[in-house]
Amino acid sequence: MHAVSRPHAPHPRPWRVARLLLIGATFALAACAPAPVRNPIAQWVPSPNFDARRPVLIVIHFTNEHSAEQALHTLRTANSGGPVSSHYLIGNDGHIYQLVADGERAWHAGAGRWGTITDVNSASIGIELDNDGDSPFTQVQIDNLLRLLADLCDRLRIPRTQIIGHEDLAPGRKDDPGPRFPWQQLAQAGFGLWPRGSLVDPPPGFDPWAALGLIGYPLDNRDAVVRSFHHHFRGMDGDALDQQDLRILFNLAQQLGVDGHVTTAPAG
Repeated sequence: MHAVSRPHAPHPRPWRVARLLLIGATFALAACAPAPVRNPIAQWVPSPNFDARRPVLIVIHFTNEHSAEQALHTLRTANSGGPVSSHYLIGNDGHIYQLVADGERAWHAGAGRWGTITDVNSASIGIELDNDGDSPFTQVQIDNLLRLLADLCDRLRIPRTQIIGHEDLAPGRKDDPGPRFPWQQLAQAGFGLWPRGSLVDPPPGFDPWAALGLIGYPLDNRDAVVRSFHHHFRGMDGDALDQQDLRILFNLAQQLGVDGHVTTAPAG
C-alpha cells in the first residue's frame, strides 16, 4: 500500500521568523518587568517629576573576620544573627568588591539610629573593611576607601560630612570600626565631621549631651555613647567625658551651626 503524498508546508520567510522572535521576546520582557507600584485606593495620574531615592549616609564597618574570602561568604549568606550584606567590601590588599547595587537596601546596619534617621539601612551605603578588629588597617585599604568615598559622594550627592562608623549609630551594640580606624586621615581628605582650628573651652552652661545628640548620637546608653565618641574622635577607650571632650564637642557643635549655647539635651 502506497502512502498518500501530501504537499509540504511552505517554509516561513526569515524576516517573519525574526519578527515572531522579537514579539515573543518583547512579551517575555514585559511579563518579567515589575509594574509601577500603584495604590488601589487612588487614581493613577503619573508625573514625570521624580527620580530614584538616594542614600544620605555612609556607614563604615570592619568585618571581624580573618580574610576577604571569609567575609564575602558571610555577606552573601548569614552570620549568627541572620542574613547580612553590605554594598561594598574592601580587602586588606585594597581590592574593592561590590555586593549590592547602590540603589538597593543592603542589610548592614541593623538596629540603631543616627539623628532623625531610624531606618539606617534604607538611608545609607554600607562599606565593610577586611579587618579582624585588632589589626591596623592597611594603607592601601584606606587609600582605596578614600577613592570609593569620593566616587560615592560625588555620584550619589552624599554630603562629605555624612560618614560615620557602625558603632556611632549603635553604641554598646557594635564597636566597629573601632579606635584603630584613622578618622583623622579621612578628615584630612575631606570626609567626615572632625574638629577644625583651635580647641577652646566651651562657655558656661554648655551641655555636652545636647552636642552629642546634635551630632547624631542616640543617647539611650550614655556610657556606650562616650565610648563610641572616644573611639571616633580620640582613638581611645573610656566612658567618662573630660575637658578635652567638651572642647571637641563645642568645636563640632559650632561647625553644625550652633553658637555654643547648647543647654538642653534631647530626650534619650
